[in-house]
Amino acid sequence: MVQQQEVNQDFEGPVSCAGCGVEIQTENKAKPGYAPASALKREVVICQRCFRIKHYNEVAPVEMHDDDFLRILNGIGSTKCLVVMVVDLFDFQGSWLRGLPRFVGQNPILLVGNKVDLLPRNINLNRVKNWIQHEAKERGLKPNEVVLVSAEKGTGIDELLARIGEFRKGRDVYIVGVTNVGKSTLINRILHDYGAADMEITTSPFPGTTLDKIEIPLEDGRSIFDTPGIINRDQIGHLVSPEDLRKLTPKSRINPRVFQLNDKQTLFFGGLARVDYVRGERQPFACYLANDLYIHRTKLDNAEEVLEKHHGEMLAPPSGEAAKALLPFTRYTLKIDTNGPTDIVIAGLGWIALQGKVKGVVEVHVPKGVSVGLRKGLI
Repeated sequence: MVQQQEVNQDFEGPVSCAGCGVEIQTENKAKPGYAPASALKREVVICQRCFRIKHYNEVAPVEMHDDDFLRILNGIGSTKCLVVMVVDLFDFQGSWLRGLPRFVGQNPILLVGNKVDLLPRNINLNRVKNWIQHEAKERGLKPNEVVLVSAEKGTGIDELLARIGEFRKGRDVYIVGVTNVGKSTLINRILHDYGAADMEITTSPFPGTTLDKIEIPLEDGRSIFDTPGIINRDQIGHLVSPEDLRKLTPKSRINPRVFQLNDKQTLFFGGLARVDYVRGERQPFACYLANDLYIHRTKLDNAEEVLEKHHGEMLAPPSGEAAKALLPFTRYTLKIDTNGPTDIVIAGLGWIALQGKVKGVVEVHVPKGVSVGLRKGLI
């Protein structure tokens, strides 16, 4: 499926980073694509930023704006292609690519739910597919097919490739999505499984790793393009340090933590969010968050005092001085009805599943700019 590329060392034109796709330059360390001149002599050239991500798990900020990402994607609608949109099943709302129809035009769309390996073992995957179809329709998108995968584990890759073969009909394939949904990891999995692992592109847990579209040639003369992720700034991950981002990003299957709450009780999710059960009968709050994220339970009457005394210490992440930048929190008031299973969603952090059998009022406190909402229950 994937065609091997040979490197022409006599080529003197612009060189792109094999890791993130950005054009290599040797003048300004602060701008995207910087590499020392000596790096141009290597068979596979990567920029200094990708080198540090690959070898040291460090990310250096670069001057890249939302308009730069949008400019790269705007041409997709005028190209006959198959669009593969990747969403993060752990953070579906936060990873939804808004305004996708204006990018894709009349091209067919495959909707890929990545990180299926994080969901509980006993979940019905057909129900998850139907749930995704419903959520996509609510957002004005009608995908040709929904495929569930784990780019990290390799689950569902064969089915995805079969669907790509079915719908692309000799056209190019564009992989699109917001930052950190696993697009580049997905392409690397395809390359690894189909004999082109030496073409591996840079991946990391940090948003914005891919800086320009990366072209991977196919055997029929067409290509797969990995595009840079659009930044959804309402995700909490954009407000924390790389170290804290690792702590709130799940690394293994999520084990829900269930709290039987009476009204006037509060849950703190580290120092990142606070959930107050203001009014309602006793009911379970099933929290689907990174397994290592600390959850603290207290009385609502004590919540302000606990936040003031322990934010950035017991209530962490974030820690130290970084914690101060997230305060004061913004409050959202949510009314819970008896319409069946309902999730309270905090973009980039996870969700709280309610059974939808008891009416109530919940207040969610998060850093300014982070989105909060209700949705039909996933689990």
